[in-house]
Amino acid sequence: MPMNHELSPDPTAEPPLATMRLRALLVAGPLIAAMAYITVYGDMVLQKLQIGIMQLSPAALGGLFLLVLLSRLLKWLVGIRFLAARDLFPLYVVMTITVMMSSRGTIEKLIPPLIHASYYATAENQYMELFAKNLEPWLVVFDPEGVDRQDAAVDYHEGNAKVPWRLWLGPLLSWSGLLSLVYLSFLCLAVILRRQWADNEKLVFPLVTLPLALIDEQSAGDLFRNRLTWFGAALPVLVYTINGLHANIPSVPEIALSWNVNQFLTTKPWNGIYFTRVVISFGAVGFFYFLSSDLLFSLWFFFLVTRLTDVIATQLAYQLVSMPQYPTQLYIGYQVAGAYTVLVVYLLRTGWTHFGPVLRGAVQRGRSLLSDGANDEVIPYRVAVWGLLLSFLGSILWCWYAGLDAWLGFVELGVYLFVVALVLSRGVAEAGLLQTEASFRPLDLIRLVRPHWSLGARNITVLAMLDTVLTRDLRGVLLSNFLDNQKLARELRYRPRNLLLPIFVGVVGAMIAGCYFFLNISHDLGQISIYGYPRGNAEWQVKEAVTAMQQQVRTSPVALPSYLVGIVVCSGLVFLRATQVWWPLHPLGYAVCASWTLLVFWFSAFLTWCLKGMILKSGGMKAYRRAMPFFLGLVLGTFTMAFFWTLVCYLGKALFQVEVQAPSLGFD
Repeated sequence: MPMNHELSPDPTAEPPLATMRLRALLVAGPLIAAMAYITVYGDMVLQKLQIGIMQLSPAALGGLFLLVLLSRLLKWLVGIRFLAARDLFPLYVVMTITVMMSSRGTIEKLIPPLIHASYYATAENQYMELFAKNLEPWLVVFDPEGVDRQDAAVDYHEGNAKVPWRLWLGPLLSWSGLLSLVYLSFLCLAVILRRQWADNEKLVFPLVTLPLALIDEQSAGDLFRNRLTWFGAALPVLVYTINGLHANIPSVPEIALSWNVNQFLTTKPWNGIYFTRVVISFGAVGFFYFLSSDLLFSLWFFFLVTRLTDVIATQLAYQLVSMPQYPTQLYIGYQVAGAYTVLVVYLLRTGWTHFGPVLRGAVQRGRSLLSDGANDEVIPYRVAVWGLLLSFLGSILWCWYAGLDAWLGFVELGVYLFVVALVLSRGVAEAGLLQTEASFRPLDLIRLVRPHWSLGARNITVLAMLDTVLTRDLRGVLLSNFLDNQKLARELRYRPRNLLLPIFVGVVGAMIAGCYFFLNISHDLGQISIYGYPRGNAEWQVKEAVTAMQQQVRTSPVALPSYLVGIVVCSGLVFLRATQVWWPLHPLGYAVCASWTLLVFWFSAFLTWCLKGMILKSGGMKAYRRAMPFFLGLVLGTFTMAFFWTLVCYLGKALFQVEVQAPSLGFD
């Protein structure tokens, strides 16, 4: 593995020159509003599409595709290119951040817990009685010491009401403070990681492949002129058009792309297999094509191993227990936690020739904060290191002020930032994971040394809110987005420091627009009548907290041995991969084997592994490169159809008062 021991790039290399122009900044405002509304409407009202839960958003990619087409059309009609690559790239950054934050990345997790307990409180569950004395008033919209089902909660959940912004503004601003510190930590961490992952280890960053091809004018021309691109795009367009017609006209036959395996496995021991689906995702097949064959093999192989161990455990009459809050067995979930621990240590050790000088440089005296230069990194390393440290400590202080013990805040946020988000972002950079979802929370690691109930009612309450807002569902983690955007900036020769403006505009704009549209739609239609996952996520944490307060339930005795097994197995995989060239299994496949990501995309990984193997065996690398446009076309067609059906459903309702049903695109 090539390693770069210098902190400065090759001085002979041509520095990036492009910067963000005023025209792109002016276009960014309407784009933020449009992307936020499309995402909230698509996820919450249409429900089936779920266009905002992936690390590469169909809405953002569809918006970029439209901007490219409009720009080319203007040039053809009047000879003026209004938006060049230097404009399209920052706009794409803004769109991706907006879509991710307006969905599962921020808004869908932030708003529900601020009001949930008040509406669902009853004399039987005692939500208000248990939480009132443990909640600071600035954390929630309702009065913690007030009655059940307060007016604000009823209006939000049942609809036909206006948003009481006076009540919502304070809690939203309070939580925005914590989120700002977390996102600053992500940005600083992304800057520190970039050179090691992109330049030294040369990870492929599969999710930037299609955006790069669309933004770069020469690449876009080559892509659009290649027939294989349009053959690849035609396949998902045809299938999802037919399935969309079936959703609205049942007499039109449907092309099935998803099957529940469990319905065919009804006898022992096969009925012990955890929930398993076979899903064909054209978009996932397109991205997986750019992965190494051993990594592709590992993704589907380790997923099937988890199901095989379920069969063996059932045959041995072992009592299987589910992992709290996650779609896997407990013994697998804790193995994954052990694997994450090993991978973090491994990533730190292998990158120490880079990380060591970065950390030492942060404390050297007499060094200018801007000595790195505007063409090196988004922010200087010294600023990144101190920014990471101060933002992390600031987030712990916020949690302490909210009522959480300092050591719990350190563990909760430390595991979230430096273990879970780090490994998942590595999965996106190396394995092209379209979704970032873990199989454990920091709380699950705390349970290894302390029973949940022993933490005390106040800590349990605040942890429940933090789990809902931050750690429970990581689809939409911004760390991987910041890393992908840095990779794109390098490829497009865009000055790295100028990424700060579109990132800032995207984060602030998404927070404002996402909250605005989410709350307006909820108060108009009623939260209980639209997509139920966000309030379900809040309810799971509340119920778990109530159980911990009322019952002294101890951690399963299987948890610690499983965690240790995960450490041993992943250590073995890391050692074999580092020392044996022929070893075919990648430790990252083991780390993500129990996640919802693999539950959705494992079969697409298997299918791509087969197709890629046949292409390489029949024509070698020449055939592999020639087939690339076809697989990029699969992604382009899939994501364009997601964008298309969202617009069709919205316009049908807005213009013609017709309820158009969208087809399922296999994203969730």
